[in-house]
Amino acid sequence: MPLTHLLYLHGFRSSPASAKARRMAAWAASQAGLTFVCPQLPPSPREAMALATGVVAGWPAEGAAVIGSSLGGFYGTSLAEQPAHRRWRVAVLNPAVDPARDLGAHIGTLSAWHDPQLQFEFTAQHVAELAALAPPRLTAPTRYYALIAKGDELLDWREMLARYAGCDGQVLEGSDHGLTDFEEHLPGVLEHLTR
Repeated sequence: MPLTHLLYLHGFRSSPASAKARRMAAWAASQAGLTFVCPQLPPSPREAMALATGVVAGWPAEGAAVIGSSLGGFYGTSLAEQPAHRRWRVAVLNPAVDPARDLGAHIGTLSAWHDPQLQFEFTAQHVAELAALAPPRLTAPTRYYALIAKGDELLDWREMLARYAGCDGQVLEGSDHGLTDFEEHLPGVLEHLTR
């Protein structure tokens, strides 16, 4: 089934201006007839999931895919495990496994990576929303492609590997959380999403 719709979900404090999001947008623009959406996600996880769910309302049960980076990988997994999307292909890039635990220490006023002037409040309520969104075990691991960097300075690659056991993908010996070498690994991601 050809890929007709692709959703990209960025990570915490990130945006559609991230290098990976822009790279995926450029690739999508070269694909005739492909609908590509990369929304700016709000700080509230509940609102972010509502936005993502609204974006894909009406998308087909097959031929659609979601790619998520870091916290976007957590959101993408939650979305893909909804019954209407269980035939979608999924790619996760250094995905957050337990963001409620990891982001609990970041409550307060934060700034966006790509625009330090853009500030937002991250609250205990947001952490509770993350806990409520925790997806179940993967219903079909073969739908997933996990790109995991051992050099990730923010998240534990072993947790990612355990969470996405049985999935297609690649474990990188080095790299970093932002996957600054994403271009090198893009072919594997695209091969999974388009087959």
